[in-house]
Amino acid sequence: MSAFFETRIEFLKGVGPSRAALLNKELNIVTFGDLIQHYPFRYEDRTRFYRIADIREDLPYIQLKGTIRHIEVTGPARRKRLMAWLTDDSGEVELIWFQGIQWIARKLVKGAEYVVFGKPSLFNRRFSLAHPELTPAGQAGQETGHLQPIYSTTEKLKMRYIDSRYISRLQRELLNGARGQIRETLPVALLRQYGLCAKEHALRGIHFPADARDLQQAQYRLKFEELFYVQLRLLKLKITRIEKFKGKVFDNTALLTSFYQDHLPFDLTGAQKRVVREIFADLKSGRQMNRLVQGDVGSGKTMVAFLAMLLVLGGDAQVAMMAPTEILAQQHYTGLEEYCRPLALRIALLRGSTKKAERKLILSGLLDGNLQILVGTHALIEESVQFANLGLAVVDEQHRFGVAQRARLWRKNQAVYPHILVMTATPIPRTLALTLYGDLDVSVIDEMPAGRKAIQTVHKYDSDRLWLFGFIRSQVQARRQVYVVYPLIEESEKLDLKHLTDGYEAICRAFPEIHVGILHGRMKAEAKELEMKRFLRNETRIMVSTTVIEVGVNVTNATVMVIENAERFGLAQLHQLRGRVGRGAEQSYCILVTGHELTRESRQRIRTMCATGNGFEIAEADLKLRGPGDLMGTQQSGVLDLLIADLGQDGKILELARGAAGELLERDPELDLSEHAMIRQQVRSAGANQFNWSRIS
Repeated sequence: MSAFFETRIEFLKGVGPSRAALLNKELNIVTFGDLIQHYPFRYEDRTRFYRIADIREDLPYIQLKGTIRHIEVTGPARRKRLMAWLTDDSGEVELIWFQGIQWIARKLVKGAEYVVFGKPSLFNRRFSLAHPELTPAGQAGQETGHLQPIYSTTEKLKMRYIDSRYISRLQRELLNGARGQIRETLPVALLRQYGLCAKEHALRGIHFPADARDLQQAQYRLKFEELFYVQLRLLKLKITRIEKFKGKVFDNTALLTSFYQDHLPFDLTGAQKRVVREIFADLKSGRQMNRLVQGDVGSGKTMVAFLAMLLVLGGDAQVAMMAPTEILAQQHYTGLEEYCRPLALRIALLRGSTKKAERKLILSGLLDGNLQILVGTHALIEESVQFANLGLAVVDEQHRFGVAQRARLWRKNQAVYPHILVMTATPIPRTLALTLYGDLDVSVIDEMPAGRKAIQTVHKYDSDRLWLFGFIRSQVQARRQVYVVYPLIEESEKLDLKHLTDGYEAICRAFPEIHVGILHGRMKAEAKELEMKRFLRNETRIMVSTTVIEVGVNVTNATVMVIENAERFGLAQLHQLRGRVGRGAEQSYCILVTGHELTRESRQRIRTMCATGNGFEIAEADLKLRGPGDLMGTQQSGVLDLLIADLGQDGKILELARGAAGELLERDPELDLSEHAMIRQQVRSAGANQFNWSRIS
């Protein structure tokens, strides 16, 4: 199989070197294997012929069979159009072409029978089809009777006549030559258990399905296989980590119990208790913990992390906590120091700006073991920072750090790798978490502390500006603080920065007696920090900003988040911004301001924000609207480089595939059994570095 599918695409009939170079550059199609896995993105129904009398305006595309009655070219020289009238036994319809008139006119024969495919439109109570596909009835065998695949292409390719129909012809040529070359990649037992069709049947069915059921079978098989191999790889990584990386046992709960009984400032939620139990099970297991804790803004992740720290400190080890910014590191340090004080625990803060003398004290305290908890920024991973016995590394907002940065922190204990706890306030849908972090154990804090008031979210239009300024004034008079956020998008940064400045000036004019701050990414780091500190100290009452407002920064007195041009933000970003308020006991508000003209997707996003404050519901909606690549910002190392599966739509298939991969590895972790030979062969042929093992090699 490998040799056939590794054949370069120029050797396929109808391609040649120049077209091959274009396919390679535009669609990344280099080999037969790449082409057969260039799947259609939609299908047109060629199984049905409509009678002309049955045409309706709401039909997306229709297929007709009829005779050309009359042909004429009409209109002035620069606006010429080709008209043809198609008739069948029920009526007549106009066919119109505005481009390529001479080429099409040479193909048309009056009195000949054609199969026509196109989108109907109604004008002056008459139906017409503009630029329809046209095939002589005698040659239409391959074009009709099935669902016609539509392939993605590019403008450059279309200019060289490499369109969807051309790719379709190549696929047919390839499939004809591939008979007997497509080997099965899943065991018979798995095919039977999950009702999957054979691989060859699936590949033929995905490109040329006989009917909707055939297409559904093919899609289910290929999606299952793709997700199965993704999960197989992730679970194998997890098994290897568990077996290879032993963890120091921390089972002394005396310190945690003392804090819990005598100093806990509030009752834990059920979700927090569950996650602490999961962490404790890891810490006493003898295996290295690698756990992701995700929870919405304000759900109490920091307290969970502190309780995990107490379990490790109870075993005479040290803890490091790394945050992405100085402000966030300072905030964590301030909060944790308060918890440490009654237990006489020694904690320090290390930042890039830490003075030399203070840094020297911190480094010596770490080496002799006197310093128990170190909170900091990237400064923690510097070579000079050495621990006597690092037992736990906590990483906050872990997606803001590179893999290499995190790895340097983990290597701070040479004797045995420290336990790892990574935290994020970005709720990740289950399907995405299983694919991005499938090799980690994932804990979810899905419950908010009792008594916390839900943020009220409302949608207002630009025309409601007077109401908006009146509302801001009432909140400021009640000694509250306000954020006003503008979008800043790179493609139009100058325009957006002007928009931000105009907004800042408008607010200064509307509130001349109030101190208004401004914050954006073009400011120097010191200026940004100074502005943020003023806001933290309540010197600035209204902060006009772009999205540089720090994730996780806790200003308990800020109760209003105004988001201008809210239609230009994604759901996840809107939810993150809303999370900047609602940190204190007072009622908080999020006001989404837009123009009146909104796209359907924008309206859906605004409606979702007003309807729910649940980050996981919002993340699921965002995944369906935007897809996983957009949601995560980047497709992390090819993890989301899926060919056919859609994490927004295929959650059930993902669960089945993960279950199947888990069961198989439980019985045969090294894939040694003869019944798993084809899986072993597929993994080897795909290569250790290729993430998606379902790919044809």
